[in-house]
Amino acid sequence: MMTTRSELLDVVYRFYPRGVRKIQRIHVLPNEPVYDDTEEHRRLVEAANRGRAEYPTWKAMIRRLKNRYRLQNESLNLLAGGSDPAYSARIYRPKDLEPVPSLSSRASLSFHVSLLGPYYGIHDRGEPDDIPAAVAEEIEATYPGYRPIPPELGNEVVPDVDMDGVSMGDATICVCLFSPVWTWVDP
Repeated sequence: MMTTRSELLDVVYRFYPRGVRKIQRIHVLPNEPVYDDTEEHRRLVEAANRGRAEYPTWKAMIRRLKNRYRLQNESLNLLAGGSDPAYSARIYRPKDLEPVPSLSSRASLSFHVSLLGPYYGIHDRGEPDDIPAAVAEEIEATYPGYRPIPPELGNEVVPDVDMDGVSMGDATICVCLFSPVWTWVDP
């Protein structure tokens, strides 16, 4: 089944209010809408709660991948009560660990499984190895029916959404469905 731009935007707008800045009530005029009071934010919190309840499935998959790769789980904020839209992790390839200025601390692959819809994403620098295919295979086996978001759609900017760590006008579909950690690996 083909994923479309319209389908992805419908999911984004179900969980993120259009045109509402994510600021605290004390910083707005009385009777102005506040992000945390919106129906969309309530749905995002509910999705994060489901993610916490279903975390053992993610943890088991991470454990299997950790047996093969140097992996860092980026989903701990979700467990601590955050309203993250996805499970996230990073894989470090051996060359990522070499002492190279500024790039040595950056992973060369991150992957995410959305809590907002049946999508996953693998953000890779394009190294010539089988890691992206192995991660995709593991995700699809663990989360049947989930499908990747094509880069040409996922990199599209959603101009009217504000979220933690990303200002209005800067969030992409992938950032909205996976989180700002999507940007931590430059392809």
